[in-house]
Amino acid sequence: MTKIAVLGYGTVGSGVAHVLDTNGAQVADSAHDEIEIKYILDLRDFPGDKHEAQVVHDIDIILNDPEVEVICETMGGIEPAFTFEKRALESGKSVCTSNKELVAAHGPELVELAEKNNVSYLFEASVGGGIPVLRSMNDSIRHEQLDSIRGILNGTTNYILTKMCQEGADFDSVLKVAQDKGYAERNPEADIEGHDACRKTAILASIMSGQFVKHEDIYTEGITKITGEDFEYAKTLGTSIKLLGSCERKNGKFFAMVAPFMVPADNALATVNGVFNAIDIHGNMLGDVMYYGKGAGKDATASAVVADVIDMVRHKGKHIDWNLRNVPATVESNDNAVRKFFVRCDASDKDNATKLFANLAEVKAEKVSGEFAFVTSEISEKEFADNYAKLSGAKGYLRML
Repeated sequence: MTKIAVLGYGTVGSGVAHVLDTNGAQVADSAHDEIEIKYILDLRDFPGDKHEAQVVHDIDIILNDPEVEVICETMGGIEPAFTFEKRALESGKSVCTSNKELVAAHGPELVELAEKNNVSYLFEASVGGGIPVLRSMNDSIRHEQLDSIRGILNGTTNYILTKMCQEGADFDSVLKVAQDKGYAERNPEADIEGHDACRKTAILASIMSGQFVKHEDIYTEGITKITGEDFEYAKTLGTSIKLLGSCERKNGKFFAMVAPFMVPADNALATVNGVFNAIDIHGNMLGDVMYYGKGAGKDATASAVVADVIDMVRHKGKHIDWNLRNVPATVESNDNAVRKFFVRCDASDKDNATKLFANLAEVKAEKVSGEFAFVTSEISEKEFADNYAKLSGAKGYLRML
C-alpha cells in the first residue's frame, strides 16, 4: 500500500479524496497498488467529514513521516505551496499539483529538484483540468516536432463569451451570472484579464519548447472590452469570438500570445462552448490533434491529480522525465506577426480609416448603426497598432484567426 498526503482540502483536495473513495478499486488496479490518504493538511477542521481524522495542521507531521511517499498539493497560490513542495521533494517524496500559478512560475526548477532527489514532479491538472494534454505531449507525441499549440484554456471566459453570443447579453450581467453559478471567482481578474490562460499557455509553451517560457513574457489581453456589437459583426462574418492562448515556432523563433480572436465557423475551436476547454496541437508528422473536455471542476481536475499519483506509484524509485528544462526560453516580440484585424470606429472616421488601412473590407451588421466596421488586409501587429492609434473614433478591434 502507498500512503499519500493531500495539501489543501478545498475544491480540488476534497475531490482527490472523492475520486479515491469512489474509484478506489480502479485506481489500485491501474497503480498495481492500493493508495490511501494518510494526512490532509488544512488550517480548518472538518467535523463530520469522512476524512476528518486525517486532517492535520502542521506540514512537518507529513514531511517527517517516512510512510508518506506522494504529496498532492492542491492549495493554490505561490506561498506557502512553493516552500512545501520544495521541502517535500528534498525529503524524497514525489509531488503532484493542480497549481498552475506555481507551475508557471517555478515548474522547471521543481522538475530539476525532483530529478536531483530521484523522485517525480507532475502537474497534469495545472492545464485543462481533467484533459490529459500534458502527459500526452510529454509521452505519446514527444517524438513530434510541435509547430503550434492553440486553445481555449479558461472555462470562465468561454462561458461568458458563449452567453454573450447566444443571448445577446452584456459582459457585466453575464459575469454576475457566472459568479452566481460558481464559474467565476468573486474577484474574476485572473480569468477575465487573461492571466489564468496566460499561465497555462506558458506551461504548454515550456513543454513544447523544452525550455522555461515565463508567463511575464507572453503578450496578454483579456475579454473585458468585448461588446454585444462585436458579436453582431461576428455573426455577419460567420465567426465566433474566443479567448485563445497560442504558441508557435516559426523560422527557428518562438512566439506566444493570449488574446480574443474571431474564429471562423469551420474551425473546430469555434464550436467549443460553455465551460469547456479545447487545445489544438500541430505536429510535423501527426498534423492536428485536439484535446477537449472540462477545463475545471472538482472531479475532473481531481481525476487528473489522481492520474499523476498513479503514475508516480508505478514508477517508485524512479524520476519521471519531462521535456522541461530550467533554461530560459526567448519569446519573440509579436510586432512582426502578420494577420487580419476586425476594427470598429465612428462612422465619421470612415475616410480616415480607408486612408490608414489599404484594401480594407467593410462589414455591416443589421443591428448596429453609427459605425464604420471593417476587416484589414494582412498586416503586422506593429503596423496595425500604429495605424489604429491614429483613428480618432476607434471603438475596438479583434484579431482574426
